Amino acid sequence: MAHRYELFGTLSDGTPVHRWTLERAGVRVRVLTYGGIVQSVEVPDRWGSPRSSEAESGGGRLNDVVLGFPDLAGYLAHPEPYFGALVGRYANRVAGGAFALDGRTYRLARNNAPNSLHGGVVGFDKRVWDAEPVEHGVRLSRVSPDGEEGFPGRLEVSATYTLDAAGALRIAYEAVTDAPTVINLTNHTYWNLSGPASGSTAGHALRVDASRYTPVDADLIPTGVEPVAESRFDFRAERKVGDRYDHNFVLDKGRTVESVEVAELYDPASGRVVTVATTEPGLQLYTADHLGEPFGPGHGVALETQHFPDSPNRPDFPSTELRPGDVFRSETVYGFGVRG
Repeated sequence: MAHRYELFGTLSDGTPVHRWTLERAGVRVRVLTYGGIVQSVEVPDRWGSPRSSEAESGGGRLNDVVLGFPDLAGYLAHPEPYFGALVGRYANRVAGGAFALDGRTYRLARNNAPNSLHGGVVGFDKRVWDAEPVEHGVRLSRVSPDGEEGFPGRLEVSATYTLDAAGALRIAYEAVTDAPTVINLTNHTYWNLSGPASGSTAGHALRVDASRYTPVDADLIPTGVEPVAESRFDFRAERKVGDRYDHNFVLDKGRTVESVEVAELYDPASGRVVTVATTEPGLQLYTADHLGEPFGPGHGVALETQHFPDSPNRPDFPSTELRPGDVFRSETVYGFGVRG
């Protein structure tokens, strides 16, 4: 079966939340209508065998490789780490919680004082999305009204999650607006390729095709663009992830119409690999050093494909403006495999 859905839980106001299960080519992915959350991604390890008791699928039993919760209550109790969520209207930070567009200043919630983070207090990650089946997947959509969380324009937005013939997870975003606005969408999945209960991901190995990054100030706002050469930000050759990263990498390929592979995360313990391909010009590496219970610091690594932080206030960064008559499109593809 390509996809199916079921009731996952109910919000306090009675709104139902559904879970969609996608299966193809030996991969199983579960997506929630609450926050567009990727609840689980199950793939085999190098032995094609599980490190959990999940049911068999394809050539071997599967093991989850992302951080999440078994029920809706878990997500409601732990909203701020954005576990697996679809983040918007503006992923990452906007300095001072304000930006100017066409001569007018728009003020946003400073939910990451003194900045705005990931769309504000009630961003896309805390909304229930409409869902409809598509071939090999599900399309989530909603209308973000003019002024929601301080952002201008009525935004019609969708995110389509599909599994391709190789079992890769493709997330395709589209949006249109009736007034000039800014938009920056991403997925905030935390990957732990040994499994959510395995502890730190510091030993995972990472490659990122980026020769530059955006250093940040004390409030994690970019101060410019610098080369990664001879610094701890140089992942052009695969090496251990380590810790203390919450930084945007300027991808060498820039913004592209088609997805281009830009990163690979590898777990030597399980042999699992996840590759990241995207149309976006940036990738935020976040090593979750402050992650709390039921997980711990560094128990997941987020690879957030996106435009750069604070772009609305930085004309030298790739633009995140969207205007009436234009269509915002963005795509990211997570591929899965094993080594050795």
